[in-house]
Amino acid sequence: MDTNLLHDSRIACHVADIAEGRLDPAAAIEFVSDDAHGGIDVFIGRVRASSHGRECVAIHYDMFDPLALTVFRSTAAEAIERFGPKAKCYVAHARGKLAVGDLAVVIAFGTPHRDEAFRGCREVIEAVKHQAPIWKQEHFIDGHSEWSEGCSLCGHDEHGHTHAAGDGHADAHPASGAV
Repeated sequence: MDTNLLHDSRIACHVADIAEGRLDPAAAIEFVSDDAHGGIDVFIGRVRASSHGRECVAIHYDMFDPLALTVFRSTAAEAIERFGPKAKCYVAHARGKLAVGDLAVVIAFGTPHRDEAFRGCREVIEAVKHQAPIWKQEHFIDGHSEWSEGCSLCGHDEHGHTHAAGDGHADAHPASGAV
């Protein structure tokens, strides 16, 4: 299932080609489970049926796997450093064309206490969304498709917040020719 993988005793990072298999939340929970952990938080991101008021039928995720894995790992390592030496983190993102309802991302964070698990998981998913070189092409019911105007494309996300120049975001999909 995984075309690329980074793994050590406290961090597991995956890029999964959807053509070869689905993301597995149970694997994420199993990885971060530990007898010392009283808190495990899991974030699961799914493809939703609408975007900006338009009916969506699929999303294609593209990414530069080696750099994405580097971002996943550094993000996980920073969160583990901040939330305790016993913390564990799992990060997996799908690549390819996903249908509505398919899992796009799974993040799990395990720690001795719930507060650190919640905060660690939230920190990791936000960093993945805003720093990883992942591009999203939305496919609509009318047959049209568009590259999403999310963080990796234009410097702001669908919620309207902006980012400073040089914040590590990719500027456009590599196939677009933009730099």
